[in-house]
Amino acid sequence: MASSEEAEVKEEEERGDARMAKLGSYGGEVRLVVDGEESAAEEIMLLWGIQQPTLSKPNSFVSQSSLKLCIDSCGHSLSILQSPSSLGTPGVTGSVMWDSGIVLGKFLEHSVDSGMLVLQGKKIVELGSGCGLVGCIAALLGGEVILTDLPDRLRLLRKNIETNMKQFCLRGSVTATELIWGDDADPELVKPMPDYVLGSDVVYSEGAVEELLETLGQLCGSNTTIFLAGELRNDAILEYFLEAAMKSFRIGRVDQNLWHPDYRSNRVVLYVLVKK
Repeated sequence: MASSEEAEVKEEEERGDARMAKLGSYGGEVRLVVDGEESAAEEIMLLWGIQQPTLSKPNSFVSQSSLKLCIDSCGHSLSILQSPSSLGTPGVTGSVMWDSGIVLGKFLEHSVDSGMLVLQGKKIVELGSGCGLVGCIAALLGGEVILTDLPDRLRLLRKNIETNMKQFCLRGSVTATELIWGDDADPELVKPMPDYVLGSDVVYSEGAVEELLETLGQLCGSNTTIFLAGELRNDAILEYFLEAAMKSFRIGRVDQNLWHPDYRSNRVVLYVLVKK
């Protein structure tokens, strides 16, 4: 006999079938996180019930002890430098790659290849770019990409742009600039408003949620589509983010059958957001 929790998850899945919709400029249908007093908690229960992230191996697609990560994308071989020694510094996670970044980058590639997404000529801003893989893939797909991170993270970010992008005939472009969440965004980021905003592993502490949402609010116009991929580490932090985000954004979860078939992980979640 199924447990009461399994029954609740099954019931939520059945109800979720009626909550599928397209959001923003993404052509696939996503599972809406519907507004409501308990909706964030219901989404967390459903997500953990379906994916059971603690049973899956972490860092399936990366090696955080290596100085370099090699990955093929868009017909090119990318070589992403990492700084494993920086992981010992409290609050520093962007010096190495995480599965969520790999998943998001390959999701973009797969979505363009399958006609679900058009990045050619689109203005794209990435938040918390870290090592820069996602933004580099977006540029290979034709985006006019601005990568952003804290001032002390830009050296590694720019090194990876120079190492990987200078040797290719890009369909798009890529630059890097500093952005501190919660501060006023530079004019180059908001004039004109981005077509897309990207972020991987940007929901990592309750303390950063307010500043992240303030920055997302500044960067997003009525035609901006946000893609956020995250590691399923802490259900309370993700619930806190969803609860706060749904006040200003419509949110949909991208089912894994729409991800790149070779880059799926039960420890990662992918959301689409658009401004209300």
